[in-house]
Amino acid sequence: MWCIPEITPEFIERMYDILDLYSLPYDPKRPVIGVDEKPKQLIADSKTPIPMKAGRCEHYDYEYIRNGTATIFMAAEIKAGKRTTRVTSRRTMRDFAKFIKHLVDRVYPDAEKLILVLDNLNTHKPKSLYEMYEADEADRILNKIEFHYTPNHASWLNVAEIEIGVMDTECTRRRIPHKEILRQEVMAWERMRNKHKMKIDWRFTRQKADEKLSKYYVT
Repeated sequence: MWCIPEITPEFIERMYDILDLYSLPYDPKRPVIGVDEKPKQLIADSKTPIPMKAGRCEHYDYEYIRNGTATIFMAAEIKAGKRTTRVTSRRTMRDFAKFIKHLVDRVYPDAEKLILVLDNLNTHKPKSLYEMYEADEADRILNKIEFHYTPNHASWLNVAEIEIGVMDTECTRRRIPHKEILRQEVMAWERMRNKHKMKIDWRFTRQKADEKLSKYYVT
């Protein structure tokens, strides 16, 4: 059950900041991008599943083999119908830094500034870039980025969480035995979503936030 957090002036300020970003007109030079990641347990079947047939779902044995974990990084640009993913072995500051560099240099090389929406995980900070790269390189990357953080206990304001939920439903909420298979599956899903420019219809505005949450505001 979702609990209403204490909605302080700082909470409201951060919430309004994110909602204002989502209300901006689309600008390819300053794309608004939700960034998040999800751990994925790698699980193999201990016995061969019974194949799906007409009128019957595929059946799995309750026993399985654990093959460790992987992490799926997600960047979701909802107004362009574009998402970028990367599968890594871990979720460290260095992994986050490499993903951000990939966005800056490979995915959005012509953008003036990437407007990133993130939650408050300790790796989601500029210091991660300095952990991974020399100061000059970290400065170069950070000069192309503007960080915006969701309020504490309100990561649901990050559109990347919604896109991860879609990915789970359509692709990753099943047994996947190895990191390479996971990478191939996620890449195929990303290509399909991007080909059709699938977007998120974000309707939670400042006005709706006040209507639903104002009675919880701490003044």
